[in-house]
Amino acid sequence: MDALDASKLLDEELYSRQLYVLGSPAMQRIQGARVLVSGLQGLGAEVAKNLVLMGVGSLTLHDPHPTCWSDLAAQFLLSEQDLERSRAEASQELLAQLNRAVQVVVHTGDITEDLLLDFQVVVLTAAKLEEQLKVGTLCHKHGVCFLVADTRGLVGQLFCDFGEDFTVQDPTEAEPLTAAIQHISQGSPGILTLRKGANTHYFRDGDLVTFSGIEGMVELNDCDPRSIHVREDGSLEIGDTTTFSRYLRGGAITEVKRPKTVRHKSLDTALLQPHVVAQSSQEVHRAHCLHQAFCALHKFQHLHGRPPQPWDPVDAETVVGLAQDLEPLKWTEEEPLEQPLDEALVRTVALSSGGVLSPMVAMLGAVAAQEVLKAISRKFMPLDQWLYFDALDCLPEDGELLPSPEDCAPRGSRYDGQIAVFGAGFQEKLSRQHYLLVGAGAIGCELLKVFALVGLGARNSGGLTVVDMDHIERSNLSRQFLFRSQDIGRPKAEVAAAAARRLNPDLQVIPLTYPLDPTTEHIYGDNFFSHVDGVAAALDSFQARRYVAARCTHYLKPLLEAGTLGTRGSAKVFMPHVTEAYRAPASAAASEDAPYPVCTVRHFPSTAEHTLQWARDEFEGLFRLSAETINHHQQAHTSLADMDGPQTLTLLKPVLGVLRVRAQNWQDCVAWALGHWKLCFHYGIKQLLRHFPPNKVLEDGTPFWSGPKQCPQPLEFDTNQDMHLLYVLAAANLYAQMHGLPGSQDSTALRELLKLLPQPDPQQMAPIFASNLELASASAEFGPEQLKELNKALEFWTVGPPLKPLMFEKDDDSNFHVDFVAAAASLRCQNYGIPPVSRAQSKRIVGQIIPAIATTTAAVAGLLGLELYKVVGGPRPRSAFRHSYVHLAENYLIRYMPFAPAIQTFHHLKWTCWDRLKVPAGQPERTLELLLAHLQEQHGLRVRMLLRGPALLYSAGWSPEKQALRLPLRVTELVQQVTGQVLAPGLRVLVLELSCEGEEEDTAFPPLHYEL
Repeated sequence: MDALDASKLLDEELYSRQLYVLGSPAMQRIQGARVLVSGLQGLGAEVAKNLVLMGVGSLTLHDPHPTCWSDLAAQFLLSEQDLERSRAEASQELLAQLNRAVQVVVHTGDITEDLLLDFQVVVLTAAKLEEQLKVGTLCHKHGVCFLVADTRGLVGQLFCDFGEDFTVQDPTEAEPLTAAIQHISQGSPGILTLRKGANTHYFRDGDLVTFSGIEGMVELNDCDPRSIHVREDGSLEIGDTTTFSRYLRGGAITEVKRPKTVRHKSLDTALLQPHVVAQSSQEVHRAHCLHQAFCALHKFQHLHGRPPQPWDPVDAETVVGLAQDLEPLKWTEEEPLEQPLDEALVRTVALSSGGVLSPMVAMLGAVAAQEVLKAISRKFMPLDQWLYFDALDCLPEDGELLPSPEDCAPRGSRYDGQIAVFGAGFQEKLSRQHYLLVGAGAIGCELLKVFALVGLGARNSGGLTVVDMDHIERSNLSRQFLFRSQDIGRPKAEVAAAAARRLNPDLQVIPLTYPLDPTTEHIYGDNFFSHVDGVAAALDSFQARRYVAARCTHYLKPLLEAGTLGTRGSAKVFMPHVTEAYRAPASAAASEDAPYPVCTVRHFPSTAEHTLQWARDEFEGLFRLSAETINHHQQAHTSLADMDGPQTLTLLKPVLGVLRVRAQNWQDCVAWALGHWKLCFHYGIKQLLRHFPPNKVLEDGTPFWSGPKQCPQPLEFDTNQDMHLLYVLAAANLYAQMHGLPGSQDSTALRELLKLLPQPDPQQMAPIFASNLELASASAEFGPEQLKELNKALEFWTVGPPLKPLMFEKDDDSNFHVDFVAAAASLRCQNYGIPPVSRAQSKRIVGQIIPAIATTTAAVAGLLGLELYKVVGGPRPRSAFRHSYVHLAENYLIRYMPFAPAIQTFHHLKWTCWDRLKVPAGQPERTLELLLAHLQEQHGLRVRMLLRGPALLYSAGWSPEKQALRLPLRVTELVQQVTGQVLAPGLRVLVLELSCEGEEEDTAFPPLHYEL
């Protein structure tokens, strides 16, 4: 079996988010792989879709069976026009449209031994056990990776056989550990001390490591991997360094990942000795029972030539009896499994096994596709070897509410596969729902597919609104499968809605491109939410998530919320008065807003992230803020003399650098770029060392340059150094773009031009401060001389064309934006002896790119779809709902009950986050005085302060005269007067906040809902 040519260029723009998960070597192997997927019902379609999106080289489809009505409940590639047509042939065209770089072909014959030799991976879905055993035996014999995937209603099964000697080249998702070196001793063993103040290291005894960038002890650079021993104080023993040169400075230590070998049993052996993936002993027992249930279902099919009828008690008891008669399972060939069969579980599986559900196949199809990628790329540890997943908690807990055989009988409907599990009455409830989907990105597209297939809001009495203000970019296409290349530049919401209608013409879907945020509460207000039954959020910003969740809490709407990061994902459900409300993780929320200390970034960086923040600030100051300032001066003829505060130090310094010359040609741009290189990486460092010499000592005797402060060294410009040249090339091109001049990409010509240019003199530099406190105290003292110089220079710019401010764009690799930032950060790392990161990692960090992969988004969408069944099904206790966390790289899936809402008390009052104090509308409307009296009489609350957002409407501490001015005012009149804002038309409720006399410090009263 030969792989396709994997040497073709990797489309980094298309796969950019996926590359941050898998890396280039794995992606190269993926795009050279051949995969066979047999069985194109819902599960096979999900596996195939994910593989095409992620760029496998060739995908062969096999399923000669005709399309039937029950397929349409979960197979998004098929339509009513495909009934009686081969599933594989009907699916091929739409799959090929997802990624034109992937060869998608159909095999119409039998699966033979010779055919299997053409593939690296073979996947069987919805196959009979006899077929699984035949194909599995041949694959095991020839070293072809083999997977079995199947769903029966609310239960899924996955089996992996990667052979008896499968090597995983990169077992984990984490980047190799790397750390900056503080010192290395000469000795046996040599002791390596890591730089203090950097991130805590996680090196372990026996790790293999390499070294780079060391000055002095250069023998370690690029040497063969060495094994280390971690000492009690955190230092590392790295072997004999006795004969090596003395360590001088710098360098990094980097972990070398070790390959691991996996040995799998063939299917015929693993059927009786199942090794299941589970997170607890209880899950192991449940998985073994589900394993027996699947075996019994296969045996029922073999004996009766059909599967059990939906919710037929006679068929279900037959399956239970077959499970009891199975050969006992074994831990090993000799050791039996002594566990009782859970007959109730097997019975429930049999009763509900007659259907196919979109959320189930989305979830299991994602996991199966990830396992295919593991087989191809040899990245991440594969499943060992069985995975069973069930969502039987979606069924009613009350046995009397379970569907009947008559209610689950086929109706010649596209929802027959779902009706077979939940019944026709439940299907009708789904179709009457009105749901809001916020976000039409990767998760949003997957959710929209699930919603379309399950029939959510698919009647005139129901509806689905999709909100997204973004437009489609090319990098979206590898995960957001509702979009095509011809859709690039169009609004996501509109394209996604149109695609969802094609999946299910019954779907009543409305796209909206207005953002859902505080500025649009006149659109998404009381009237809008009064027609919404539930909300699904597919957002990549914690700020946006918090806002949408707050709206759901305010309007008492169920919230389905999901997020992903690489191969990790979460799916959560929040039910009014049943579960806690959404809370953003504290660490994640803080990371959005917490910048690095200014002085650390400017003068004392200790990590690559610090240097990248500095480089990003450089870009903004030089190429955006400077141009905007100059243009503003041209238009308004203003002076800079009135500027004060941090503005003077953060803005005026780069402006001064830009003002010195108006570029007329490419040579001017190169001269400016060279001068700025010298300023940043040579003269600026020398100035810093004049302020803080290498031998400077603090008052307590501690060296100034210690801990996280690494003493820098000036760089000497060298045209033979690629990073030096790249910085000047990028900076000169950006300067040219800002001046409306043509640039150049010719690095050879640039090298020659630089030899002819005179060496620039050091430019005036901004003051240096040792701490943020010093910076703050000096912010208003930039100096009249500097301001005078700036204003004089600005006079030169009063005529001539305006400059073009450059907005940082991470996804265009031809614009030099990322090149500039990456080169600047790398040179800064050289100054300070910090291990640099690659250009790709620089792009991810400064562009705030979230690593993403199609499998994880599909998995969390499927998990949310399962919770949707519960939300729509009617009142359920908290024990019925599940939060889920999945880590596909680590074969980890956990589902757990949400927390209950916290109860707060104040005297006789008890409330949770879902409660509010309601004040009914009055005729005529209440005054503030009557409102305060109402709260005291009805709730025993003596109000101390009353607020509308940040606006203080009333305070008990005000003087009698001030209170007398406000107490007679109608509440709406008071709100408009204090806030200066007119209340939105159609507003039904004013939300106010209050604090009361006698409350504890941590008391948070429920919001006051003042009805209008």
